[in-house]
Amino acid sequence: MCGICGELNFDGRMADVGAISRMNDAMAPRGPDASGVLARGRVALGHRRLMILDLSSRSEQPMADPDLGLAIAFNGCIYNFRELRADLVGMGYRFFSDGDTEVILKAWHAWGPDCVKRFHGMFAFAIHERETGRVALVRDRFGIKPLYLAETPGRLRFSSSLPALLKAGDIDTSVDPAALHHYMSFHAVVPAPRTILKGVRKLPPATIRIIEADGTFRDEVYWRLDFGRGADEERVSSEEWQDRVLASLRKAVERRIVADVPVGVLLSGGVDSSLIVALLAEAGQTGLKTFSVGFESVGGMEGDEFRYSDIIADRYQTDHTRIFVPSSDMIAALPGVFAAQSEPMVSYDNVGFYLLSKEVAKHVTVVQSGQGADEVFAGYHWYPPLAGANDPVGDYARVFFDRDHATLAGQLSPEFMADRDESLAFIAAHMGEAGAEEAVDKALRLDSTVMLVDDPVKRVDNMTMAFGLEARVPFLDHELVELAARIPPRHKVDAGGKKVLKDVARRILPAEIIDRKKGYFPVPALKYIEGEVLEMVRDALSSQAARERGIFRPGYVQQLIDDPKAAITPLGGSELWQVATLEMWLQAQAA
Repeated sequence: MCGICGELNFDGRMADVGAISRMNDAMAPRGPDASGVLARGRVALGHRRLMILDLSSRSEQPMADPDLGLAIAFNGCIYNFRELRADLVGMGYRFFSDGDTEVILKAWHAWGPDCVKRFHGMFAFAIHERETGRVALVRDRFGIKPLYLAETPGRLRFSSSLPALLKAGDIDTSVDPAALHHYMSFHAVVPAPRTILKGVRKLPPATIRIIEADGTFRDEVYWRLDFGRGADEERVSSEEWQDRVLASLRKAVERRIVADVPVGVLLSGGVDSSLIVALLAEAGQTGLKTFSVGFESVGGMEGDEFRYSDIIADRYQTDHTRIFVPSSDMIAALPGVFAAQSEPMVSYDNVGFYLLSKEVAKHVTVVQSGQGADEVFAGYHWYPPLAGANDPVGDYARVFFDRDHATLAGQLSPEFMADRDESLAFIAAHMGEAGAEEAVDKALRLDSTVMLVDDPVKRVDNMTMAFGLEARVPFLDHELVELAARIPPRHKVDAGGKKVLKDVARRILPAEIIDRKKGYFPVPALKYIEGEVLEMVRDALSSQAARERGIFRPGYVQQLIDDPKAAITPLGGSELWQVATLEMWLQAQAA
């Protein structure tokens, strides 16, 4: 896990090494162990290293192989790199390092762009081909590793971090109205390639972009999630699906143990993270370090779920750390949270993951997390009602969207209002694509390949990497997700959702973990805004910067401030926090 950046010039200019250095400096938390720059005329690559595999200097980046004429800057981990390396050695390739970075270089030379189809892992990388002058930008299937792009006439820059791109300069930081529509309607999910800023885009997941020396490029989507299933799969019993899921999940968890440093687990006490702990224990892990976080209760809303994480920690004898965060510490941490966000994110989980990561990074460098299970196995409350829906687009929008197009028009200043209902049009187009015929399948595909990428997964990457902590997500093992997509919806949405995974868990976990009410990172002070948080929000929204920007109608903002607890979105979020988050992020990052 690291940070990468680079610059490509198409008009004869030399790459700006100073810009690369500024981006590298901005990504220091992502890779505190080493920094490197490689410049080849019009192309320059930068890298910040977090040492996980091959802790020697032989795996420092950017890495060049003069014999092959290739150079790479890589962020992520290829879990099956040892198997791939063995195949490449059998083909005659010789290696000078012991990590996964060099394996990517050799694999690219041996198999070309198709090599990414062989990779199990999370990754974003840039490869420069000396002979052709081409640069390839690649992102993993679920976009677990970010890759932001800033294009100006004659030049392209890229980085693992949007704030790092801004440090390089020369970027249009005005707000993109279409992206703003997504942020305000699609629960802060801004699908690729857009970001909230007009001058920054992001490479979509599962995409290879081949950029020629003259700046022309072509994109290849190398993986798509298919929910098609045959008659045989429709007849598979529930018990057989459980067997298949358990076997696949075991393999996914085991794959993510690969590291030359200790691996811990973020343990919420829910089914997903508890399964990871149980399977690691089953695989022989002893003294496993686990971590949970809790907050103060506010307005009758409980702020921690320690009683559940304690059950798992006791059962599997983990080395468990409880992290309790007083409200004063949470408020003090918020500026750091906004500084760590590559894009504005409204979930209260952000501060939870940020403070959890700060503590966890003192103990381990790698953790496994249960992110993705709800989007893959239908764990959210909106999936069961979609079974048999005749209007999946409308039904999904009614339960997931924070507001409709007409309501938004009364809240945004006219110059920031998109000309059409961008969010509804996006999900209609996505759900209309082939490969998912049933309404539940359409929603699961949307959530697992779009919403998940630009909300939970991005949140985990941003908050953990703020402290040089690598988070791995076994529920996003692509083979496990492909298996889950073939399971008929009834095996997932029955019994309130996620049934097949809960049935798997019943073979392993205590019943009180499985039958509990679904939990989240509860941060009551950011939902029921009052006191110091309200003062902070009021100051941000009444500042000169906010008034000059003028995104929101003043009457709407005042209404939210006057009664913060009255405006709660269908998903239980605070409208005031959503509005304030955008403004505070813009003040922190795009001032």
